[in-house]
Amino acid sequence: MAADGAIALDGFLEEETVPGDLHGSTARFRLTLSPTDERTDETILPCTVADPALAHAVIHDLVPGDKLRVTGHLRLPRTPDDPLWLAVTALTVLETAPLLTDPATLTTAVIDRYGPYVCWFDADTTDVDVFTETGQWVGTAPAPDEISAFLDAFEQRQAASGD
Repeated sequence: MAADGAIALDGFLEEETVPGDLHGSTARFRLTLSPTDERTDETILPCTVADPALAHAVIHDLVPGDKLRVTGHLRLPRTPDDPLWLAVTALTVLETAPLLTDPATLTTAVIDRYGPYVCWFDADTTDVDVFTETGQWVGTAPAPDEISAFLDAFEQRQAASGD
């Protein structure tokens, strides 16, 4: 934590960013924080950007799936109907999301995260290709409902081999 109370968090851009006002001088987005391998530990944190130059970059340069480091001040609710959000003062793109260029692929495939793993679901097959978040090939799960067992077996093999 910085001396001024700012915090830095790493996460993935959840969805498209949106302007916070009619002029685009502010921006809003949601960041998925995943501190552990457990999906139940994931948090979706609403973020706002008040700096016009940073807001312009957020609106025009970021795409869903980008890995970001955001720095800012956490705003806690003061009443039950107030939202929790992060007022972002600085933002760094740690990794850009993979760009899919084949339009047919966009409509028949989905990328989803499971903690530190990225899974590629293709509508034309039941197989699910699995990679680490760094892009290392893990393997292919035979069906979507078998991903958890597949990842458990992979992690047990990794632990047994000492990797």
